[in-house]
Amino acid sequence: QVQLVESGGGLVQAGGSLRLSCVASGRTFSRFTMGWFRQAPGKERDFVAAISWSGVYTYYADSVKGRFTISVNNAKNTVYLQMNSLKREDTAVYYCAYSSGIRAGQGTSSYDYWGQGTQVTVSS
Repeated sequence: QVQLVESGGGLVQAGGSLRLSCVASGRTFSRFTMGWFRQAPGKERDFVAAISWSGVYTYYADSVKGRFTISVNNAKNTVYLQMNSLKREDTAVYYCAYSSGIRAGQGTSSYDYWGQGTQVTVSS
């Protein structure tokens, strides 16, 4: 089993920034993909960004390209999501996800483990 713990969520004004962190522990893999998804009330869980274990491959949803940056510290089994120029529509619970696949896709079914989520609220 892999356990994921997110941190860094909170309340921020529109235009502001937040950095989310996710630490993976337990029976982690030497090669993996980690990603971020988000879910707003009444909506489906949507892909935000993903990164390969090496950091070479990164993927972003169109809605966050140019504003969000995903990065990984392989030695610490930690993935980060730097969120800049936040908008009200970024408000959601953000979930960290972990896949034993080295190039997992954007679908939730590609990921084997999930964190509990961290709330991000962007006010106007």
